[in-house]
Amino acid sequence: MNLALTEADEKFRDEVRAFLDTHLTPELREAGRCQTSVFIDKRHSLPWQKILHQKGWVAPSWPKEYGGTGWNETERYIFASECTRAGAPSLAPMGLRMVGPVIMRYGTAAQKAHYLPRILSGEDYWCQGYSEPGSGSDLASLQLRATSDGDDYVLNGSKIWTTHAHWANRMFCLVRTRADGKPQSGITFLLLDMTTPGITVKPIITLAGEHELNQVFFDDVRVPKANQLGEENDGWTVAKYLLEFERGGSSAPGLKATLARLRQAAAAEGDGATTPLIEDPAFRAKLAAAAVRLDAIETTELRVMCALAAGKNPGPASSMLKAQATEAMQHLDELAIEAAAYYAAVDQPEARAPGSNLAPVGPAHWLQAMPRYLNNRAGSIYGGSNEIQRGIIARLVLGL
Repeated sequence: MNLALTEADEKFRDEVRAFLDTHLTPELREAGRCQTSVFIDKRHSLPWQKILHQKGWVAPSWPKEYGGTGWNETERYIFASECTRAGAPSLAPMGLRMVGPVIMRYGTAAQKAHYLPRILSGEDYWCQGYSEPGSGSDLASLQLRATSDGDDYVLNGSKIWTTHAHWANRMFCLVRTRADGKPQSGITFLLLDMTTPGITVKPIITLAGEHELNQVFFDDVRVPKANQLGEENDGWTVAKYLLEFERGGSSAPGLKATLARLRQAAAAEGDGATTPLIEDPAFRAKLAAAAVRLDAIETTELRVMCALAAGKNPGPASSMLKAQATEAMQHLDELAIEAAAYYAAVDQPEARAPGSNLAPVGPAHWLQAMPRYLNNRAGSIYGGSNEIQRGIIARLVLGL
């Protein structure tokens, strides 16, 4: 496995860096710095999406025929790494990274022609209707009922932990269309309009005090059967395919950027006397151990990238990376809380908002420490809990 960049790769990297230097405005960079979770405020992510869309770079993993870049695995990795290092705000993943590829795989010609351009432009902003009260990691037990009525399904029930449902105009949703037999065999995958009568969105405020999540209620909501993706009662197959994209991605560049910020902040902080925290042997050892862990994750991601470039399936490596990356992220959050000490306990949401002119209590670099720590506790749950991922590894790798 040769991990060195070729001359063409280095030229591409320089092109990406030049583009980011030119088009990442101070406002967009600030939005990236203030980001406290996987998702970022729509009013900050969409302007960046439109810039990338105009350049033709908004969907690095999409094939050219659908409006993507047609880049190879190495180019996609370089682009993701450079965006992270430059501090670009992340794009909402529900459309571009998740339902878009699924529509390409399972959608009709009409569905592809309608939805894919709108995903690229940001005209459609998607949320995910998977989890329900009592049906989170045990997704197959979902109970949102879809009753057939002529050319429509009539939906009754609810979804929970629905990220950005209060901003979304579209939802991809798993519904139960059959009650008998195996639970997985009675699920159907639907695409629906969030403005449909009977849909109610109620906020769930996180521990960080942020409105990112919601519960969505369905009361006799009519969804045309033309909005079905894949076959009726075969939505589990579609859902599993989508989860491959939710669990995938390049985590190491973002984690390494987080560690670099933590080092920089620790170099500016004292230990209560005059010595910078970075010079404390115990804390420096923790940072070094974290760096080794991230090197291992990066190496595995590059191995997966090489396998994909050779047309191979990464298999259970995606489960391993999902577990390792989310737990490494949480560990870095814990180190940030340790370094921030008392300042981490100060709740100041107004001061940490992009564009705020309020003076923070304590150093500004600790403003996001506690919200990130609280929000990222969900990292080991979403996309299939890490316990589920370890079960996959035990079965497929260890043969247990």
